[in-house]
Amino acid sequence: MITSISRINRISKIYFVFLILFSFAVNPFTKAQSEELTNMDNPFGVLEFLHWNHSWNSYKYSSIADWDKVIKLMKEAGVGWVRMDFLWEDIEPKKGELTFEIYDQVVDLLHKNNIHILGILDYSVEWAAACKKWNCPPKDNGLFVKYATRVILRYKDKIKHWEVWNEPDSGVYWLEQDGLKSYCALLRDVYLAAKKTDPDCKILNGGLASGLSSVNLLYDNGAKNYFDILNIHFFESPLHGAGVIKAVTNYPKLAHKIMERNGDGKKKIWITEIGCPGVRPGVKADNWWLGKNPSEKQQEEWVKKVYPELLKDKNVEKLFWAFFRDCSGHWGTGVDYFGLIRWDYSRKPGFKAYKECFKQWEKDKKSKLISRKPICNKTPKNYNN
Repeated sequence: MITSISRINRISKIYFVFLILFSFAVNPFTKAQSEELTNMDNPFGVLEFLHWNHSWNSYKYSSIADWDKVIKLMKEAGVGWVRMDFLWEDIEPKKGELTFEIYDQVVDLLHKNNIHILGILDYSVEWAAACKKWNCPPKDNGLFVKYATRVILRYKDKIKHWEVWNEPDSGVYWLEQDGLKSYCALLRDVYLAAKKTDPDCKILNGGLASGLSSVNLLYDNGAKNYFDILNIHFFESPLHGAGVIKAVTNYPKLAHKIMERNGDGKKKIWITEIGCPGVRPGVKADNWWLGKNPSEKQQEEWVKKVYPELLKDKNVEKLFWAFFRDCSGHWGTGVDYFGLIRWDYSRKPGFKAYKECFKQWEKDKKSKLISRKPICNKTPKNYNN
């Protein structure tokens, strides 16, 4: 009898251990880890200037309380990714003197809230710039590479996606323009160093702003092997007629054809800037670069169109709305009103639209639906899951 009981106890213990191992095999991640992995798939991103605490941007984020407010709203909206600068001039204002305090704080806050970061490594700093201006390339690529690898190393446990410069095909952000030749050399140097620093990181080219010709130039200048994800920007005004959404959806398709032609068709596309103003009635603002400023209601309708339509494209992996929060007179045009929330943190109609589109994507992902039922109340559904 004692032998039988002992045997039963041994069998029970073995069975109990088996159940634990089986449970871990089926679900090896903690709840937090599982949520983090799920959010990695989230295609909903925003561009936001969380590092701004300067006089020239009206001290947009001057305290942890400001970050707490905006991150809480990001989570409510369903934001999975934030694109933000890691400005060289902030981090190394004087050669060899490094300061990471602001970036450490915001990276920790985003990480704790399970929001992933696409970090932009940019621009120049006066002591290292070829023309002593923020928007011209460094006089020595090695100086920029050293800064970039320091940043990547510091945050390698929390950030795995990095963008090298912003809009290098624009004269606003890169002086002087030379058909991306000097930029592609910098991209190559950063890519090779980044992979040594963190082999698991992913490198994006600086978001291209000047159309398909820039995508061609990226390949013409030999950059094919020096970026992991193609990064493009494009804007259209929702006031330009019913057919404008077709122009938007055609652009990444044409960009992917260029990728295929260059033997690069397996890479994904991230659209890291798309958006339009949403100006409240009674607010006076000069027109943005595409003409008359859309109203907040028209911005809402544009959100409802661009997200579901662009995410139908199997090659478009992430889509970042520019911006999340309005600015305060920084641009002096309707661009100050690109946000989904106002300067005072109140929600715009566009915020609600973004949230609705995210919720529908989340629902579709969970149920693995591939039907073509209405999404965002209007648009056919066929998200890239």
